[in-house]
Amino acid sequence: MFLTNVIDQTLKKLKAQTANVLTLVNLSLGGFAIISVMNNELDLALLLIFIAAFTDRFDGMVARKLQIESSLGKQLDSMSDIISFGVAPAMLLYQGILHNFGFPGAFFTIFYIGCGAFRLARFNISENNGYFTGLPITAAGCLLTLSYLAIPYFTPYSFLFINLILSILMISTFTLKKV
Repeated sequence: MFLTNVIDQTLKKLKAQTANVLTLVNLSLGGFAIISVMNNELDLALLLIFIAAFTDRFDGMVARKLQIESSLGKQLDSMSDIISFGVAPAMLLYQGILHNFGFPGAFFTIFYIGCGAFRLARFNISENNGYFTGLPITAAGCLLTLSYLAIPYFTPYSFLFINLILSILMISTFTLKKV
């Protein structure tokens, strides 16, 4: 009887943390992507960011499916997203091309991260009404990461423009239906 109760309580606790574990995997992949950028392993960073996007896609789904949504999970998801889809893609593009611009390259990198943080903060205090306001940071981060692959094909100034447009789209007030 005692052992059955202990096992049941342990399983309930594990179930309650399933989505948070996926969120922490997302954060870890973003952290490893940043370290990869620092080690000049840019292709690996690109791969890690896309795997982080995959795990980010499922943490919310798991939380809703298991009915374990929480304020903590929402905040943790945002903290993870700023790492995986804010800092990591910005650093990837900075190291890949924007560092060649000196201060403007650094400014646009930090501007993107700041806009991503603003967008996540606004999301966290807004009502969940089935719509996103502004471009979600996950989408912006994936597009910025994808643009890294275009470095051999686009002019260097294109990447300042891409970075700026994605930054502005994140803080804009247009609405986008959640899927």
